[in-house]
Amino acid sequence: MTQPHKPTGTQTAILMLEDGNVFYGKAFGKIGTTTGEICFNTGMTGYQEVFTDPSYSGQIIIMNNVHTGNYGTFEKDVESTSVKIKGLIGRNLEDRYSRYSADKSLQQYLEEQNIVSIEDVDTRALVTHVRTKGAMNCIISSEILDEAKLKEELEKVPSMEGLELASTVSTTEAYNMGDEKSPIRIAVMDFGTKLNILQCMVDRGAYLKVFPAKTKIEELKAFNPTGYFISNGPGDPASMDYAIETVKAIINEKKPTFGICLGHQLLALANDISTFKMHHGHRGLNHPVKNLVTGLCEITTQNHGFGVDPEAVRKAANVEITHVNLNDESIEGIRLKDRPAFSVQYHPESTPGPHDSRYLFDDFINMIKSSLN
Repeated sequence: MTQPHKPTGTQTAILMLEDGNVFYGKAFGKIGTTTGEICFNTGMTGYQEVFTDPSYSGQIIIMNNVHTGNYGTFEKDVESTSVKIKGLIGRNLEDRYSRYSADKSLQQYLEEQNIVSIEDVDTRALVTHVRTKGAMNCIISSEILDEAKLKEELEKVPSMEGLELASTVSTTEAYNMGDEKSPIRIAVMDFGTKLNILQCMVDRGAYLKVFPAKTKIEELKAFNPTGYFISNGPGDPASMDYAIETVKAIINEKKPTFGICLGHQLLALANDISTFKMHHGHRGLNHPVKNLVTGLCEITTQNHGFGVDPEAVRKAANVEITHVNLNDESIEGIRLKDRPAFSVQYHPESTPGPHDSRYLFDDFINMIKSSLN
């Protein structure tokens, strides 16, 4: 087990929040400056999967777990082709790791991915502050230690509300996965999909064609799909007029359709149900959700800063609520009464996380199979 890189832990770094709060710590990862919206993840493990999730684009993440990096990084533990977070905040970011199958330390990984990070921060106090005050922009720097200059740079950062990011993380060219002879042909709208979401459908016998975010319905139909999938992704769904129009066209095809996270929000918007920016969002591996159809509770993996308006959902004549969050009663799942389309706000692939919700992929595949009979 080789660990060639040493942490930059003796170098000072500063974290400044939009509300003026300042935290001093030690530099980790790349030496530099980065900005984004601060958020926190409550998971105890799976940090590499979190860092490479495209839904985190534009965000600086606080890892609640005291030790992050202690099992290193592994080439296959990724959800996309690169790290998508803008920065990392931790109590103890570990350069030494204990997993023999790991190929890099966290320090080396973050340096190679150009991710500016800060450790030795009181993350309990910081998370409590964010939970109380809400999500806000922040800046981390290990090269600028002048607070006045940091404030100037921070004021230039745009709000996540109204920001369209999905097209920046989507594939630039369509590609295929799975057995091309399969009758289960799913057209995937890639707004920032995770690789394990796609794998969950391939493992169930599906043949996928993954399309760039701004693909028109005519090109989707040319694939002759038997079902459609609307992926997760970053940014404000209400800013995605192009995607809302495509989803409207998709559901008018009356073929089985499944949406996850951003896809859930887009399905709602396509049915004139509004979305809103949450106070601090849901991010972690332990969110309790009740399935209103079965009456069962599932522990879910979540990553979102926007939600579907509960009042608007309840007023929609053609939409049924299928899942609710047991912590705050937010809308976690819907289905259309007049179309074979459904969605959930959380991540049923659960990488990382418990696999309580993977039945949703079975439901989707079975829905497609039934439509073929």
